[in-house]
Amino acid sequence: MSNTVLKSVAMAGAVASALVAHTNTAAAAGEKEKCFGVSLAGQNDCAAGPGTTCAGTSTVDYQGNAWSLVPAGSCATMELPAGADGSARNGSLEELERDIPA
Repeated sequence: MSNTVLKSVAMAGAVASALVAHTNTAAAAGEKEKCFGVSLAGQNDCAAGPGTTCAGTSTVDYQGNAWSLVPAGSCATMELPAGADGSARNGSLEELERDIPA
């Protein structure tokens, strides 16, 4: 096979993988909700503030403006470690202003 054919096959595979991932996320969204401030650094599903591209772009644990999909109804009741100042942390259905990187 020529390099052009191999590149085309690789590109088609990448596009197909992206479409499958998008479809799986959309299907799961019916039983899940966006929960802000619950993901570890680099493990968010999307929205990690200005200058970020989306999934996996949060830079601190429990970053308030980054969300992850969680089982519906569980967001606000998730048990999270206390903040550095000892304050309680909870997930939120709305973006939070805590634990935002400098």
